[in-house]
Amino acid sequence: MDRKIKCELYNDSFQNFKRYNIPKAQLVIADIPYNVGNNFYGSNPMWYNGGDNKNGESKFAGKAAFYSDYSFNIAEYFHFCNRLLKKEPKNSNGRGKSSDAPCMIVFCAEEQIEFVKKYAGKYGFKHSIFLKFIKNYSPQVLKANMRICGATEYALLLYRDKLPKFRNGGKMIFDWFAWESDGDNIPKIHPAQKPVKILKRLIEIFTDEGDVVIDPTAGSGTTLRAAKELGRSAYGFEISKTFCERAKMEMLSDVTFSAKTDIPGQMSMEELIGGLA
Repeated sequence: MDRKIKCELYNDSFQNFKRYNIPKAQLVIADIPYNVGNNFYGSNPMWYNGGDNKNGESKFAGKAAFYSDYSFNIAEYFHFCNRLLKKEPKNSNGRGKSSDAPCMIVFCAEEQIEFVKKYAGKYGFKHSIFLKFIKNYSPQVLKANMRICGATEYALLLYRDKLPKFRNGGKMIFDWFAWESDGDNIPKIHPAQKPVKILKRLIEIFTDEGDVVIDPTAGSGTTLRAAKELGRSAYGFEISKTFCERAKMEMLSDVTFSAKTDIPGQMSMEELIGGLA
């Protein structure tokens, strides 16, 4: 195990990053608030008792999940990312090779995409690649019998000028990924928790072992766990004391390092459809 690899989670806002001696990151990855307010559980079976609309609405109906849905400042978020990401290298790595430039990944609602791109551009992140994550289920429950239900998550890969570091193992990587849920060995802490498997896939592509990954809205700590297991240093901020304590005790207490693995090949559409059947 590399003793230089660190994993630190702060019960604080990312806006207070100057309090901590955090190294510059190769990758910032975060699931920002979707700002759905009192309809948060509209995309969660918890809206209904027992997850079944035949049983009537539960105590979660018409409720917000997080204070940050009302207080999140996207301008300050991109200011933070601009300060904490490494500077772009002056030179490329040669023709046909990716640069070592940093990047960020922002999970967001489909309706937020243009809004996020607009603010990212104001802080120097002029380029983006749209990423899709395809599920084999839909969490949407409101009027599910009267409309097409969403089964897709979205994210934006954002970068300044140079294409970011890209470790594809010699294989083509598509702009969509099959959504792989975690097993029982990963605790369920946060209602909007992203799978460790998905985060590992992204971290493997855009970083090397020993690089730094930062999650400004760490939630359950899955980003930190994924990064540390892959031999990357990880730093996160979480304003909720409850989520932060649970992340430290349940998600990060038994994290072990794994050896470097080859990035698996992209699934074909036929393989995906077969897995959804």
